[in-house]
Amino acid sequence: MIVWVIYDIKENKVRNRIAKACKKAGLYRVQLSVFLGTLNNNEKDTLEVEFSDLLDEETDSVYIFPMSKDELRQTVLLGQAFDKKLVTDEVKALFL
Repeated sequence: MIVWVIYDIKENKVRNRIAKACKKAGLYRVQLSVFLGTLNNNEKDTLEVEFSDLLDEETDSVYIFPMSKDELRQTVLLGQAFDKKLVTDEVKALFL
């Protein structure tokens, strides 16, 4: 499944660990606090557990949004939708 991971984390150390976990899972950074990629259910569940262990539930938030390829293709991208320095060809291919 295609997933978006979007987060707002107060502490730099935790934010960096969340980003590293996303990269390790094979997700691609499309904005500073937004990752996109393909995960199976086990990989998604593993990220959820890892994130839960890191977060301060009083100040932090992480959203994991599953999306089908058809829904992704219907996504509207306006303006500077992606940070061009961060986006890879793999991410662009998800939209084609």
